[in-house]
Amino acid sequence: MNRYQEAGVDVNAGYELVKRIQNSVASTKRSGVMGGIGSFGGMFDLEKLGYQHPVLVSGTDGVGTKLILAKMLGQHDTIGIDCVAMCVNDVLAMGAEPLFFLDYIATGHNDPALLSQVVAGVAAGCRQAGCALIGGETAEMPDMYAPDEYDLAGFTTGVGEKAQLLKPEMVQAGDVLIALPSSGVHSNGFSLVRQILFKDHQIDLDAKPAILGGETVGESLLKPTRIYVKSVLPLVRAGLVHGIAHITGGGLIENLPRILPSGLAAQIRLGSWPVTPIFKYLQKLGNLSQQDCLGTFNMGIGLVLAVSPDQVAELSQKLAEQGEDYYKVGCVVQQSGDQRLVFEED
Repeated sequence: MNRYQEAGVDVNAGYELVKRIQNSVASTKRSGVMGGIGSFGGMFDLEKLGYQHPVLVSGTDGVGTKLILAKMLGQHDTIGIDCVAMCVNDVLAMGAEPLFFLDYIATGHNDPALLSQVVAGVAAGCRQAGCALIGGETAEMPDMYAPDEYDLAGFTTGVGEKAQLLKPEMVQAGDVLIALPSSGVHSNGFSLVRQILFKDHQIDLDAKPAILGGETVGESLLKPTRIYVKSVLPLVRAGLVHGIAHITGGGLIENLPRILPSGLAAQIRLGSWPVTPIFKYLQKLGNLSQQDCLGTFNMGIGLVLAVSPDQVAELSQKLAEQGEDYYKVGCVVQQSGDQRLVFEED
């Protein structure tokens, strides 16, 4: 054993992890990728894509304390999908195509068998998004993390035609707001989730409340974040979308106003979409107000698209062709006072 291993860092485990993830990484290869993993940087050839006026759009994010539940349940092969989703959906919201992804894993002890499961999830997310996993970093940091702990974050770069990128000034009064469903809690609000489950109550993650329709609490919470790239990017390229809001931390209340120009507000009809059962369960268990829920969780909505009224039919047809459910949840109106978001009962 060398002195670095004595200090708690096993470089041989790093080599073993690279071997284990090679097939996962290779499964994400796409046009434009140059080289493979193992270099000091990942390379991508933009010229291969045929964009006339390319603009690069980048995003970075992590998974947050959802990782704690993955550890509690011993399920590490889907959390990487969440990491990719949080990044690529943000890039999509700008009207761009995600091209490549890099991950960063920090851990107290490099366990190649476990961490290769995490990277397999990252690769699965990249395949869903059509982007390549071209690199990453695994940092073994004893004393910073406990031996069985790890954190996961990622970074993606996308590209869009300059003329097709989505900007707030494109959204207009009268635009229809079309929502696409989430798969559940996605990767936001888990600090509140954990407080409700484990501090306010002592909930068994294997419990099967009737409201969850046969799923355990753990299964419902650990569902990976949906990735919308393949359904929505063609709509952007067809010029059918004025704006996209990715409903993440802060829920509808924080995220929907971000796509609106000054002077406009979003009018949302409560009850116009089915609220995912996990949110009903958490609201009742945690005695949460409607404001708490709408300002923390996505409440069953992963994306909101702003669409011109005369293009709703075409957009709806294309979503149906993709097998994508959608809901008309409201519209864009002239702003009244300081309100940027107005909720009305359906």
